[in-house]
Amino acid sequence: MFGRFRKKIYLCSHITKIMNKMIHYIQLLRPLQWLKNTFVFAPIFFSNNLLKAEYFVPTAIVFVAFCLISSSIYCFNDLRDVEADRQHPKKCKRPIASGKVSVKGGYVMMIACLVGAFMLLPFAKSINTPYLYIIIGGYWLMNIAYCIKLKQIAILDVSIIAIGFVMRVLAGGLVVDIWVSHWLVMMTFLVTLFLALSKRNDDYRIFEQTGIKPRVSITGYNKTFINEATAIVASVTMVCYIMYTMSPEVIERMGTRYVYLTSGWVLAGLLRYLQNMIVFGLSGSPTKSLVKDHFIQFCILGWLASFFAIIYL
Repeated sequence: MFGRFRKKIYLCSHITKIMNKMIHYIQLLRPLQWLKNTFVFAPIFFSNNLLKAEYFVPTAIVFVAFCLISSSIYCFNDLRDVEADRQHPKKCKRPIASGKVSVKGGYVMMIACLVGAFMLLPFAKSINTPYLYIIIGGYWLMNIAYCIKLKQIAILDVSIIAIGFVMRVLAGGLVVDIWVSHWLVMMTFLVTLFLALSKRNDDYRIFEQTGIKPRVSITGYNKTFINEATAIVASVTMVCYIMYTMSPEVIERMGTRYVYLTSGWVLAGLLRYLQNMIVFGLSGSPTKSLVKDHFIQFCILGWLASFFAIIYL
């Protein structure tokens, strides 16, 4: 009887260890960051094809492929920066930096995600699959170069982040053979550049408080430059969005002249983000802001609902 009890305890303990290990590996993939890959759905959303299965399913496959390829890059980044992360007040808790995932395990996950992303693409059954391979491959190579060297160069670092989002949008258009307008490319670049600059504000604040450089490129920034650059990009983004909603080709394609009514939500969201950054000092991860800030959530849901109502109803 006692022997059976010991076996049960051992089995439960073993299962618990396996579950904890799996959780650490999942954390290594940064699933919360997968929200960024929803940009691949932008082309079918703005072309009134979001609710059509023949458009949604292939785009969803590309979405999963981008989730895998981005997780592969996160693994590489954590492997390369493990020593620096251990000195960072927040990044020290990452799975590899904290020792919860081994270096060997990190490389295995990196390769598995990379291979999985490329293996998924044929299932989209797109006539543009060769171009999808080029975009996904180019995205991976660009970000590997970013992890190795390019992230150390101020301004170029945030520009590469924005270009990565543009590549997501282009892939979303290619997989269903939808032409991506210059407006969508410009808006994607500007919005993500705005978010990347606001993240640098958080990095600089940590540098001021601790004297530790969260990233090498932070020496190319200061508080005044970040605040002014972010405000400039926010202004250009707002103007660009209003021009987009009132452009003749957009009015003709969407069959309505009322898209401009959604501008209020965009302005409110940008102002809230600036408020968080400048007034409250809450300019960390844009993804976490999206998850935690109810005002920003309300703005996004309001924008989506109003846009959906205008172009679909």
